[in-house]
Amino acid sequence: MNSNFLLALGQGVATANNKDMLPARRRVLTLFVNILLKKKAPRKTTPSPLSQELYKVISPESYKYVFNQASACKDRTPFLVLMVPVAPSDGLSRAAIRKTWGAPGLMPNVDILTLFYVGLPEEGHHSHIQQDLERESREHGDIIQMDFQDHYQNLTIKTMMIMNWLATHCQEASYAMKVDTDIFVNVFYLVNRLLVGGGSVRHEYITGSVISDGRPRRDSNSKWRLSKDVYPEDTFPPYVSGAGYVFSIDLAHRISLASRFVRPIPLEDVFVGMCLKELGIRPVYAQTFLPPRNLFEIRRLDYKRCTYATRVIVTGFKPQELVEIWGDFQKGHLAC
Repeated sequence: MNSNFLLALGQGVATANNKDMLPARRRVLTLFVNILLKKKAPRKTTPSPLSQELYKVISPESYKYVFNQASACKDRTPFLVLMVPVAPSDGLSRAAIRKTWGAPGLMPNVDILTLFYVGLPEEGHHSHIQQDLERESREHGDIIQMDFQDHYQNLTIKTMMIMNWLATHCQEASYAMKVDTDIFVNVFYLVNRLLVGGGSVRHEYITGSVISDGRPRRDSNSKWRLSKDVYPEDTFPPYVSGAGYVFSIDLAHRISLASRFVRPIPLEDVFVGMCLKELGIRPVYAQTFLPPRNLFEIRRLDYKRCTYATRVIVTGFKPQELVEIWGDFQKGHLAC
């Protein structure tokens, strides 16, 4: 029964009876209502930090930099930082990105910084890949490497190290984007959308292709399998696809803090969603309504300049394919 209704009912009964008994009856009914309210009120639980053993898997203190770009934001305030997780051996993708959407000075009036994030090469190929990587880093100054094993199962580690790097070394930036190497990024369209509304920087903001109906796969043969022991829930909280998502720079620090309370899983995009849930932040689905359009396409679309001009990302590109379409796109996208 509604507590406000009980209180009103009590006052009516008291008025109809002996007025001398009014204060006592009111006190009894008020006590009764308060008991009901206490029973109905949900208890607020304080999340417990992870055990030291669990947290050390994703703790920045567990890993050391092989080489860093700690001064990348020292004398500049980037509007957008593109953070690209990449395999140590994938020099072709890094080269293609430097020639296309990650090229320095792509938008002369907007400061955009592109950085590549890698772990250690697999054993057996370590020596020559590492030497090539160090040479490339000296030449371009845009590679950050830490000493965790670079492997698909360690993508959550890599993502949390990216968040920590941003929170530590680039706090004055406005936005960051985590984006995979096989992605076409329409940086021009993205920046224009972020500048809508006078250019005031959003806070507690993350956007991309939001997945709201995700469920863990229990099949032992699945690449994305999660056992009940690792993830007991039957559904995932809303999360943004890891192919590419954009967030306000303040979230790098906040997600890093939230990770101390969230059990790590190997699905990095879902893990970020779990951290967002802990923070009470819901990701924003990047779309237009007229016409209805997903701006972060997590599928391959046939290349048409004006189709790509109205998307932030399109997925599924090999390095050479990216280079081949970029020249045409950069020359003509403003005409769409």
